[in-house]
Amino acid sequence: MTTAPSESVGDLEDTPGQFPLVFGLDTFGDVTHDDDDRPLSHAQTIRDLVEQGVLADQVGVDFFGIGEHHTDDFPLSAADVVLAAIAARTTRIRVGSAVTVLSSDDPVRVFQRYSTLNAISGGRAEVILGRGSSIDSFPLFGYDLNDYEELFEEKTNLFAELLKGGPVTWHGKTRPALFNQDVVPHTESGPFPVWIGVGGSPQSVVRAARYGFSLMLAIIGGPPARFAPFPQLFREALESFGRAPLPVGVHAPGHVAATDEQAREEFWPRYLEVIRHVSETRGFAIPTKDSFMQEIGPRGALYVGSPEVVAQKIAQNLTTLGANRFDLKYGMGGLSQQALMTNIELYGTQVIPRVRELLA
Repeated sequence: MTTAPSESVGDLEDTPGQFPLVFGLDTFGDVTHDDDDRPLSHAQTIRDLVEQGVLADQVGVDFFGIGEHHTDDFPLSAADVVLAAIAARTTRIRVGSAVTVLSSDDPVRVFQRYSTLNAISGGRAEVILGRGSSIDSFPLFGYDLNDYEELFEEKTNLFAELLKGGPVTWHGKTRPALFNQDVVPHTESGPFPVWIGVGGSPQSVVRAARYGFSLMLAIIGGPPARFAPFPQLFREALESFGRAPLPVGVHAPGHVAATDEQAREEFWPRYLEVIRHVSETRGFAIPTKDSFMQEIGPRGALYVGSPEVVAQKIAQNLTTLGANRFDLKYGMGGLSQQALMTNIELYGTQVIPRVRELLA
């Protein structure tokens, strides 16, 4: 069963200050496992991911995003290529990054890749830019972590110039200057939507407003309510820069299954293993079963449960945060393709309609 297509993110610019609800799915391309719990190849994981994006379109999801990573567990180092494959097999769903680590990339190449995706998809591309909470790309591409902040600020500045269209002249310290440089391909109907992903920095909120980019709150642990000051800061900063209101979104992990018990049983052991694996490099505390149950409760950051439970929690936090968009970071390394496809179908056919009903 499929739902009627919901409003697309492309409608946001047409209703300044009063934005429609938008519901997306994000993935980091976590390696899937077969029915015997054996990890599949990177190639099969990527092929499975294309099928997930196609299904998301069919069941009425508004946006499908792939986050950039460069590790054995998350082999999605070229998200735009996968997104183009999805775009070629869909007609409605928006496709984009979730997130692009701009600090360790070239803004000109990022613009070119996503303006190309925008052409392939008929204007359905968008980009979420981030500094990179996962720092694997820095040594891979020869960047110094000591330049973490300067790299992102300068490259965001250049990316904003590229979005204006026309020849670009730009000077900075982190890449060669541009002098009246035409950057192709040109977009057909103005710039594609751009977001700044924010994990907890007020400076990043103000930066998004300064450049006129929308705000995406990445809430992966703790009470979402603690982020409530950020949308207000964003609105105030936009006003101070003389800019019109812009959308605010929420990105958060979760897993939807037929029942609460099934969702917990499928997600918990995978979640524990993934957090344990990255705890040394990311500084995460290893969760206990008690802390996990707290996170999936009403005041936690994980959206794990039946469609009704997940829908109630999304509606509650969109209201608390004054946000108009929610992107569920679905899946976890080790889950099967069937579990992920069921998650997507339930999210599109039951969770999204129920949230719209609750917020009507």
